Amino acid sequence: MTYRTKIERRHMTIQERDIMGGLAKGLAVIETFTAERPRQSIAEVSAASGLDRATARRCLLTLAHQGYADYDGKFFTLTPRVLRLGTACLATMPLPQLVQPLLDALSQQLGESSSVSILDGTDIVYVARAAQKEVMSIALMPGSRLPAYCTSMGRVLLAALPGDQARALLSALPLPARTPHTLTDPEAILSELGRVKNQGYALIDQEVEMGLRSIAVPLFNARGITVAAVNVGVPATQVGAEELVPLYLEALRELQSNLRAVLR
Repeated sequence: MTYRTKIERRHMTIQERDIMGGLAKGLAVIETFTAERPRQSIAEVSAASGLDRATARRCLLTLAHQGYADYDGKFFTLTPRVLRLGTACLATMPLPQLVQPLLDALSQQLGESSSVSILDGTDIVYVARAAQKEVMSIALMPGSRLPAYCTSMGRVLLAALPGDQARALLSALPLPARTPHTLTDPEAILSELGRVKNQGYALIDQEVEMGLRSIAVPLFNARGITVAAVNVGVPATQVGAEELVPLYLEALRELQSNLRAVLR
């Protein structure tokens, strides 16, 4: 999805004449950097953003000049300065402050890592995390992003959307098989979302990464609207898929219940 498509989908009421094209392009370039692509060439950024090479080059060089990226003559990497762009947002959100103490207690109780995330387009964004052990090859922290279609929290959040909206999101981007177990057919994923909605939780068995299993439930506000999701992630070598519900669902639902009265 190009930066222009994102603008059209997310801001249908904003007039085109009011949009700063250069800023939109720069943000599109920043968004191409992920845990899987932390170091990119101009050509890679151009392909990932949908911008032409000359535009991608100018954006990257501007980011480097402003201290938001490092450049070694061939590859660009983002610098910690970029965190300033997200830290202010997270600091003003009540959700992380509300959930972190309960998340810490949950993780301590279960002896497993747990996280809370929100939906941002086709991705989930981590807003809080309590890590007991590393269960993924990439380090997860507030601000980390993963695709929604193959993660337990993502499926919980997608299942809360109207069916046509979930279908549109699944149709917006390719759905690559991250592992041999990943569901990639949109209809199969939509069917799974229906199951998730009915049962009130989602299970993922090594779909986002081999060796990782997780279970997630939605977090509701006082009006019963899904505002986030919480999960527990475990090593597949230590916990079987059939054990996730009996071991962790009750504790997740208790946290869900405790937060419902305070989330707005």
